[in-house]
Parts: sequence; C-alpha cells; structure tokens
Amino acid sequence: MGIVSQPLRKLRPSRHGTSPLRGVPPVARGPGADDSMLKALVLRQHQKAALGRVLVAEGLASEDQVLNTLSRQYRMPRADLSGQMGNARLLACRPAQFWLRHCAVPWMQFGQTVTIAVARPDQFALLQRELQRSFGQIIPVLASETQINAVLTAHFSPALARQASCSVAPQLSCRTLQPARGRALLAALAVPALYLAWRAPSAVFAALSCLALLTVLMFTVLKICGLVSFWRARAQQTGSPPKTASPGLAEDPVISILVPLFKEAEISRALLSRIRKLKYPRARTDVILVLEAHDSVTRAALANTRLPPWIRVVEVPAFGGLTTKPRAMNYALHFCRGDIIGVWDAEDAPQSDQLNQVAQAFAAADRRTACFQGVLDYYNPGTNWISRCFTLEYASWFRIVLHGLARLGMVVPLGGTTMFIRRDVLEELGGWDAHNVTEDADLGVRLYRAGYRTEMLATTTFEEANWRPWPWIKQRSRWLKGFMVTYLVHMRHPLQLRAELGWKRFLGFQAFFLGTIGQFLFAPVLWSFWLFTLGLPHPGADSLPPPLLLLAAAALVFFEGLGLIISILAAFAMGRPGLAAWAPAMILYFPMGAIACAKAAYELLARPFFWDKTAHGIKPAAKHRRRAWLRQVIRGRWRPASAGS
Repeated sequence: MGIVSQPLRKLRPSRHGTSPLRGVPPVARGPGADDSMLKALVLRQHQKAALGRVLVAEGLASEDQVLNTLSRQYRMPRADLSGQMGNARLLACRPAQFWLRHCAVPWMQFGQTVTIAVARPDQFALLQRELQRSFGQIIPVLASETQINAVLTAHFSPALARQASCSVAPQLSCRTLQPARGRALLAALAVPALYLAWRAPSAVFAALSCLALLTVLMFTVLKICGLVSFWRARAQQTGSPPKTASPGLAEDPVISILVPLFKEAEISRALLSRIRKLKYPRARTDVILVLEAHDSVTRAALANTRLPPWIRVVEVPAFGGLTTKPRAMNYALHFCRGDIIGVWDAEDAPQSDQLNQVAQAFAAADRRTACFQGVLDYYNPGTNWISRCFTLEYASWFRIVLHGLARLGMVVPLGGTTMFIRRDVLEELGGWDAHNVTEDADLGVRLYRAGYRTEMLATTTFEEANWRPWPWIKQRSRWLKGFMVTYLVHMRHPLQLRAELGWKRFLGFQAFFLGTIGQFLFAPVLWSFWLFTLGLPHPGADSLPPPLLLLAAAALVFFEGLGLIISILAAFAMGRPGLAAWAPAMILYFPMGAIACAKAAYELLARPFFWDKTAHGIKPAAKHRRRAWLRQVIRGRWRPASAGS
C-alpha cells in the first residue's frame, strides 16, 4: 500500500493541539487512538514500510479504511471490481507476471484513454512509464489488492496453471523422461540377467558385491568430508564473534513463505498458531497458504479460521491431472510479494526469530549465495524408537554432514522445507520441477549448475517425525524415487554436468545420489558380509577373493561405526544428549529403507510422477507432553544448539 498522505511532522501533536489523527484511517479514532497511531508510526520508522501496510498488518486499520485515506490523499477515485471480468485485449499487452508484480489491472478504455485500477498509488508513476508505449493516456483508479488479484486470477489462471506444470527447461526436467523405454530396456535385459544368474551365480554375486562396496565407500567418503569440515568449523567458531549484517541494508526485505497444504484436516489450525509466533515485522511478512482448488478437506479446516492480513490463501486450479507440491508452488510464486521466497510444510513449527535470521543472512551474503537451508528437527522423538531414530538421522544429516558439505562448496541437496531463496534466481531457474517428487534436491543441483551456492543457516524448524513403519516406508520410497529421477535427469549429459559443476562437485554429486540409493538398493548384499564379520561362512567365499571379502567386511563395520559416531555427535549438537543412547538402534532402523528402495524402483518404472503423500497430525499417546514441549519451543523458552556448534 502507498504511504498515508500526512508527513510524519504533521502526525505529531503540535504546540497548538493539532491532532495527530488528521488524515488517518478512522479506525484509529476513539479511545487509545493516539497510542495506536504512535505504535504504527514507530513501526513504520523501524520497518521502513508504508504506513498503510503497517496499519493493516498490525490490525490497526482495515484495508478499506486505508484505501479511503489513500483515495483522498492522491485524489484518486475508488473502483469496485467485485464481479468484474478483465479486458482480454488490454491485459494481453503485458504478461500476467507484470500485472501481478505491479498489482494493477486495465479496467476500461474510452477512445485512447485507458483506466487502470491500482492498489499502490505511490508506484503509479513507475507503472505509467512502463506502459507509455502500450497505451495513450492513462487514468488511475484505486482498488483493493484482493479485488485486483481476483480479476487477474480469473483471467490468467489457466495460463498460469499450464506454465506451473512445465516451467523448468525440458532438458532439466524429469517430465521428458520416458518410463516406457526404461520398462522396455528392463524387459530386454531380464532374460540375459536370469540366464547369467542361473549359469554363473557366483559371478553375478561378485559383481553385485563390488557395486555395493563401491556405493558404501562413496557415501563413507562423503560423510567423512562432512564430519571433518564440521569439526573444523566448530573449532573456528570457538571464541569468534558472531556475524553481523552488512551496514548497507536499509530495510528488512519482504519475505514470502509458501506453505503447500493438501488434505490437511488436522494440521491447519496448529500451523496458524505457530506462524503467529513469528517476530518478523508483520508488514514485511507474506505467508501464502497454497491449496489445490479441489481440496475441500483443507478448505473446510480453514473456513472458520480468521486469517490476519499478512496470511493469504492461493488456490491452484487443476491442470492435466498433475497434483504435486512443486506445481502448486510454481503457481503461487506469481502471487508472492517478497524478494525472498521460503517454504514451510504443513506440520512445521519454525523458531520465532527464523525470518529475522534469514534477513540478516541474506544481508551479509554475496550475490552468488542464492539460497539458505535451515535445520530440520522433530518435536516428537519420544513417540517410539522409530521417531527417535528418525530424529537422529535428520540431526546427523542437517547438523553435521550437510553443514560440512556446504562449507566445502559441494552441491547441497535442499530439504523440502525451511529453504529460502532469492526470488529472481528462482525465477531464472524456472522455479521447481513440477513432476519431480523431490523437487528440493533437484533445485539444489540446478542452483549449483547455474553458478550459485547454498549455505546452511543455524535456525531450526520442528516437524512431526514419521513414527509408523508403513507411512515411513511410503515417505522414504518417494524420496528415493525422487533421487533416482534427479540423478537420471542431470546425468543425461555427464560431460556437460562435469563442466558446469567442476570435478569436486561432480564427484560429490555422484557420491550423494549413488551412495544414498546404492546403500539401500544393495542392502541384502551388504548384510551378507556381516556373516564374514561374525566368523560365519559367507555364500560368496568360493567366488570372491579373500582380500575383497575382508575389505567389504571392514568397510561395512567402518561405515556403521562412522554412522554411530555421527549420530552421537548429532544428539549433543541438537541439545538432546539423551538420544545418543539410541544411536545403536540405527542398525535396525535402516533396513526399512531397503523395502522403501524396492518400492521406489518399481514406481520409477510404473508411476514415476506419483506423489505418495505422508499423513500428518496423527497423534500418538504422548501427544499432551509433546504439545507442552512444543509450546515452549515456539515461545522461545527452549532453544536447541545451533547447527554449527
């Protein structure tokens, strides 16, 4: 919104008793009006935001009252666009992104004169300059942002929905993969593979053992690199002063947060209560709840909830039968106000100062640092042993390994939540791949291919750990299938990928994706080497050379021992040392990943774009204790250890 007309000096009480409310929306008049306006003026000065935006965001005035004041200030008549349809010929002069960015819509035309409805009259001069070659004389009228977006959505939504499904370049998108060819190739290789397994089972087992050993060694090297870099960073940070934002930052940036929701009957109200705890300036916070148009479950859950002005709902129209999180976010991206785009999931509980840390991090970063990834943690590790292991696994990855890889400049596969990226970079890359079920990891790779970097941010978002076996397998199978798809897409032209990433990042890319997939895909082969470790006869003892058997057994023991050490360190790093006692249980936790990998391999060929949604909001018996702890977290009374400490 534009700045309310009265300069600050006119809004202060004068010696002659001039009211500071002159020209101010009437909501502020009455008991406590002076205090309300004083609060708004202080916030405006601190946030460098338009006074009208501050008044609405803080609940001191309605949007309609501010528009009335702006209408008098700019001598601009108001227009009611409710039920209006956009003029297709006039709208065609500019793309949808132009009108949405300027929050303007051409309303009607009389001869050479075009009337344009705007919601930000203070920016009309800029809009007029950009449209001077398209229209003759332009007359502005004032309309609400809600009504303008409704007109633009009604006109452009089919095109935006189509674009959301194919915004990434074909050569970098998995939508151009052809699973039918993969099925045909697999069928052609099935007969020779079965013949070899029948005639030379020892040779086949030896080949699989070599592949399994290679993937374990690759992932082991990746973990060691991350762990060593983590230790070095910890040593360097001891006694060093904290980083501060660069002095050139004039104001806090507007941060838009996308929160995709789909059939979230249980989680929506809890999510809103957590978001309301944020300490970031309301006038510069833009939270968008992204709903599928046919999702009546979530819509019903939100129907009786009163949303503050800085939380909006964007409904994504159906197109082509594709219903995925990245497609929904691509569509909603057009309606974002901010220059920084973040993502939270439905079950997330971000720390109250998270957006403040994001703003400071971007202020201190150089231009090539395009993205910050926060730390993911879980608020229900006490549910059962699966949730404890899940929490340890994520702490190991986000607090130690991923933190170390980011410091080494390796490719950082992003998490699906608590990632924040510069909007112009995201639009340059085409947004998210709408068909990829791990759009986060894919975006992380494309960032580095384009020459940008991702850094870790020491702020934590708490989620609900998946604590039931079959839902865990379903969720992990989706992730593994997405990793398979992402690897296949970016390895279409390996020489080009190596040239864009460089040798170090290229090898790190191989280690992450092949190591992650291979350790689960070849898990039964790897488990067989425990027999050799325990002194029992190994089925491949006759065909495998003894040095290879010894190396495989040693590698397996070292890999498990390394994971145990990292899990224990992670338990202390996240401020939950009691979970370290559960680190040995990880050896019983990961076998579920083998089942998930088999499911992922099948779906890669049968249903590569199928999104196996994880159900959230399922409350176990310990829900009351977990809720009490979570309230302490979001109120700032309990703070975990930072990701880098």
